[in-house]
Order: sequence, then structure tokens, then C-alpha cells
Amino acid sequence: MARKKEWSELTSGQRTAAIVAGCVQLSLAATAWADLARRPAEEVEGSKAMWAAIIAVNFVGPLAYFARGRKVAAPELLTESADA
Repeated sequence: MARKKEWSELTSGQRTAAIVAGCVQLSLAATAWADLARRPAEEVEGSKAMWAAIIAVNFVGPLAYFARGRKVAAPELLTESADA
């Protein structure tokens, strides 16, 4: 098994990529948790506790929440607000 590199052994580009990936992950999770906290339980597919735990899974969790965890408004409601 290969030995993991220490932070000091990473190139400048690798360090930057790690920091950017961490920031993206944190931003996705924070946005998903904020949306989940503000959204009524009726507008969430499944339980809010389950989605709170899923969001903690790196990258996949927040993306899954935004793709599958939120109920989409009915199409007639979307067209009414667009016409107003």
C-alpha cells in the first residue's frame, strides 16, 4: 500500500486543489443544511433527520439532497408566478 503524502510534501498546485475542494464541500454542505432547516417538512422527500445525515457525506450528500431531497413545486404554480 502506498504511503500517504504529508501536507509539506504536496506541490503548490496540489495544496490549492485540496483547499478549493474543501471549500466547495463546505459550501455545498452549509447551503444544503440551511435549505433543509428553512424548508417545511412537507416539502422534503423523506425525513429531515435522514437528509441532515446524508448531507454530511462528502460532495455526494449535498448533491443528492438538491437532486432528490426537495419536492418540486407543481408546474401550474410555476407558470402562475412566471406570468405575474
